[in-house]
Amino acid sequence: VEGDALTLAARDTTIGGRPFGLRDYQRASVDAFYAAGSSHGGSGVVVLPCGAGKTMVGIGAITLLGCSTLILCPNTVAVRQWITELLDKTTLTPDQIGEYTGEKKEIRPVTIATYQILTHRAQRVNSETGEAGEFPHFALFNERNWGLIIYDEVHLLPAPVFRMTVEIQARRRLGLTATLVREDGRESDVFSLIGPKKYDVPWRDLEQRGWIAEALCTEIRLNLPQELRMDYALADDQRVQFRIAAENPAKIDVMQELLRRHAGDNVLIIGQYLDQLHQIARVTGAPLITGKTATSERERLYAAFKRGEERLLVVSKVANFAIDLPDANVAIQVSGTFGSRQEEAQRLGRVLRPKSDGRPAHFYTLVTRDTRDQDFAANRQRFLTEQGYRYTILDASALLEPVAT
Repeated sequence: VEGDALTLAARDTTIGGRPFGLRDYQRASVDAFYAAGSSHGGSGVVVLPCGAGKTMVGIGAITLLGCSTLILCPNTVAVRQWITELLDKTTLTPDQIGEYTGEKKEIRPVTIATYQILTHRAQRVNSETGEAGEFPHFALFNERNWGLIIYDEVHLLPAPVFRMTVEIQARRRLGLTATLVREDGRESDVFSLIGPKKYDVPWRDLEQRGWIAEALCTEIRLNLPQELRMDYALADDQRVQFRIAAENPAKIDVMQELLRRHAGDNVLIIGQYLDQLHQIARVTGAPLITGKTATSERERLYAAFKRGEERLLVVSKVANFAIDLPDANVAIQVSGTFGSRQEEAQRLGRVLRPKSDGRPAHFYTLVTRDTRDQDFAANRQRFLTEQGYRYTILDASALLEPVAT
């Protein structure tokens, strides 16, 4: 299916006044995807590190194909970032770009939707079968004659969207991701439904060429306080043990020392458990962004961070994906989703945009020694160590010792 034709071009100079052109590896990604228009091209997955400009690859594909395009994203903030980039870097006009989210339902030649809205079920339950309602927004796939469907952060593709994708095999499909590792081992599902991997570049290659920031990764190990050791030992569920260790209150002291050492930096504190994050927000006085934070408030805080008005944000797993905070140069991870290698890579990715002054990025992960927290941390780090990153192991006591005068 060729899709409806769409006339557009990439700008040589962005609306913001900056020169624009695809980097060599972005151009190579687009060329590998397109394959000169042959039968081997037009569907597949491009894997690039966080901060390497996957959105630009999508823009390159849209301008090359010149057809109506449906773009699927993890959240509304990501949808609006795509809209901003398309307006800034192509000749598309606002009336050619539609937002299809919980807040707006616009269908235009280029439409950007969330996975969440597509997987929203109708409230009605079938009185005869007792089954939940259908997915009313799946009709979006057939609302226009799409020539290209882009799956941003394709590793997050929900199962119902996977199934719907089977029914649109005739259309070109481009998956974008930083990592295809899944803890459920279903990496191959993405390839079978979207298409084969078309392009992949090692993270450290782009670091050495200056396209992403150098990153210094540090694991700081600390003890579980005496008063929690009995609770940990008696917990009969590994998940309960992990949570006790992950929410170790001693992490607050270590976090505060890191903030002292990085005064003046742009810092993200990232965690899994809301009680822990609320406590950190109270202690630091920093804004907290969670899944319950309204999109407008998230956008306001992200914009304040970009302008330098906020230097510290506390964020839950909503910040794992598709937020563009180019000046963030320090991330402190206090807890995570068990042993997720994908999440570790995505969180490091929050600080990988190259810095104007060439400073390295710092990624700290706080781990409770000799617990499930440490076991899972070892698994989380596997993807990044395979990419050539090295974690320095540091004892919290050395960090917290008073400096001799």
